[in-house]
Amino acid sequence: MKKQHIKAKNQLVDYLASGCKPKSEWKVGTEHEKFGFHRDNNQPLHYAEPGGIRDILNGLAEQFNWQPEYEGDDVIALKRDGCSITLEPGGQLELSGAPLADVHLTCSETGLHLKEVKAVAEPLGSAFLGMGFHPTAARSDIEYMPKGRYGIMSNYMPKVGSLGLDMMKRTCTIQANLDFSSEADMVKKFRVSLALQPIATALFANSPFTEGRSNGFVSYRSHIWTDTDADRCGIIPFVFEDGMGFERYVDYMLDVPMYFVYRDGKYIDAAGLSFRDFMAGKLSVLPGELPTMKDWEDHLTTAFPEVRLKKFLEMRGADGGPWRRICALPALWIGLLYDQEQLDAASEMVSDWSLAEHEHLRNEVPKLGLSTAFRGGNVRDLALQMLDMARKGLVKRAIKSPCGKDESIFLEPLQVIADTYATPAERKLGKYHGVWNKNLDELFDIYAY
Repeated sequence: MKKQHIKAKNQLVDYLASGCKPKSEWKVGTEHEKFGFHRDNNQPLHYAEPGGIRDILNGLAEQFNWQPEYEGDDVIALKRDGCSITLEPGGQLELSGAPLADVHLTCSETGLHLKEVKAVAEPLGSAFLGMGFHPTAARSDIEYMPKGRYGIMSNYMPKVGSLGLDMMKRTCTIQANLDFSSEADMVKKFRVSLALQPIATALFANSPFTEGRSNGFVSYRSHIWTDTDADRCGIIPFVFEDGMGFERYVDYMLDVPMYFVYRDGKYIDAAGLSFRDFMAGKLSVLPGELPTMKDWEDHLTTAFPEVRLKKFLEMRGADGGPWRRICALPALWIGLLYDQEQLDAASEMVSDWSLAEHEHLRNEVPKLGLSTAFRGGNVRDLALQMLDMARKGLVKRAIKSPCGKDESIFLEPLQVIADTYATPAERKLGKYHGVWNKNLDELFDIYAY
C-alpha cells in the first residue's frame, strides 16, 4: 500500500478530527507502568541479566500467548487482543490496555495482566512495584532499554532541562484515554481535564522518596515534568483560550521540536529539528523527503502536557500505584467526562479559573498535595467535589458487574484518600518516619504486585 505523504496542515487537522465518534462507541483505554526489581536485593531489573526484562518478556510470550516484537535482535514489546506490553526507557514495564466499554472490563484486564506478570516473574526471583518515582535507585543503577529512540532522547534531554533523564529512567504513571464526539466536545473535555489534572495528581500522589530518603514532595514524578523540556511540557494555556480546536493543537505540535524519524527499522536523530521543515522537504537529516502520517503519529507521542490529544484524550497526571488505583483512574475520568450533566457542571466549576490559578495548582500540588491552598479552601475541597460529580456520572451510567455493582465502586480508594485527607505518599512517609525506621526495604515487600 502506498504511503500517504503529508503536504498540508489540513491533513494533520483531519487526522485528529477522525477521532470523533458517537457516544455509543466511546471506550476507555487504561495504561500503567511499573518498576521491576530483584526480590533478594530490591535492585532494578536490567534487560539482559538472568531474571531481567528480556526473560520476563520472553516468559510472557511463551506462557501466555503474547506475540513478541523486536528491534534488531532484542524483544522490546508484546501484543495480544488489542493490548500491548512495552518498555519505558529504564525498563519500566507498561501495559497499554485495549479500548474497552467500561471500567469493570478494564479492571479485569489489568488484574489478568498483573497475575500473568507475577506468574512469570516470581520463579525468576523478580517482582514489580507501582509508585510514581523509584524510591531507592540512583540514575546510575538503571540501564536504558535497547530502543533506538531512547538513545536519541537521552542525548537531547540534558540540553533542555535538568530532570529529563529522571523522567525517562525513574518515573511511572497510570493513564486513562477517553473519546470525544466532536471538536466542541473535545475542547470542553480538554479544558475540564486539564484544569482538574492537578486534583487527580493530588489523589494519586505516590512518589515521596528519592534514593531512599524523603524528597520533600508528595508527587516528585509530577514535579519532574516542570524541568524536563519547556517546549513539550506544561499547562499549554491556549487550551483555555478562544479559538481552541484541532487546528490550534496542530499548530502547537508543529512548534514542538522533533526527536526522531523512524525509517527501515532504524531511528534517525532529528532532535531539535522542525516538523514544519519536514513538511517542506527541508529536514536536514532526510533532505527532500516528506513525512508520512506514521511520522505524525510518532511526533504526537513526543509532547508531554498534562493532557495530550491524539485521536482521543490522554489523562497524564497520576502517579503509578497499586491495582485498585489503576482501576480508579478510568472510573474518575469516565464519571466526570462521559456524562453530559457532570461534564457541564465541571466545566462551569473551572470556567473562571485564571491562568495564574492553573499555574499555582500545577506548581504547588506536587509539594503539598491535598493541602494546596485554593480560593479560601484547598485542593481536598476540589477533590471531594470532583469525586461527587464522578460518582453521579458513574451511577447514572448504571453499568453493572456480574455481582450487581456499578462502576462507582472503583472510586472507593480515592474517596478514602479524600475523606482522610492523606495522600498515598503521606501514608508511606508516616511509615518511613515510624515503623520502617527510615528503611524502605519493607516498602518493596508490602507494595509489590
